Amino acid sequence: MISRLTGILAAKRAPQVLIDCHGVGYEADVSMTTFYKLPEVGSQVSLWTHLLVREDAHSLIGFHDEQERRLFRQLIRITGVGPKMALTILSGIDEQQFALCVANNDIAMLTRLPGVGKKTAERLIIEMRDKVEATPGELPAQQPAAGGQSVVSEAVEALQALGYKPADAEKMISRAQQQAETGSSASQLIKKALQATVRI
Repeated sequence: MISRLTGILAAKRAPQVLIDCHGVGYEADVSMTTFYKLPEVGSQVSLWTHLLVREDAHSLIGFHDEQERRLFRQLIRITGVGPKMALTILSGIDEQQFALCVANNDIAMLTRLPGVGKKTAERLIIEMRDKVEATPGELPAQQPAAGGQSVVSEAVEALQALGYKPADAEKMISRAQQQAETGSSASQLIKKALQATVRI
């Protein structure tokens, strides 16, 4: 079992990263929450990981801390919630926001995430009620970032990888561009798009 990776961040393109561990490169899918917290390419990085074993492939999921990994593992045990949906949930809302949704029976917020229907949202709230605990807090502040024109296509592709339809992803990024500062990175656009969706 690969439980943690520490090495050099060789590449990052949402929602995937490449970590060089003493000459061996490990690819891992990460939530947008983790992606926002990654350092610049070439920097030292450490991620908690979960190894997914399937008949046709072995893949790694990376997390910025053990709490996010714990929530991921709890989510994939719920009927109807697979690894992709769990990553989508963790990308749209962080652990604290998810805990608040459960505590407040906020089905509406959960159903705004791609692939999460009403029945799945209800099941999430019922089955996770005793497993998460919300504490008072505010949403994390957004940090400005630099980027170029290609960030738009990168941001759209990342949203599609999270389960959004191409047309919806393009609309979300288009709206995010209107609100974002000039020169925003793909990560900044994705973050704005996801936060706008959750707060509707």
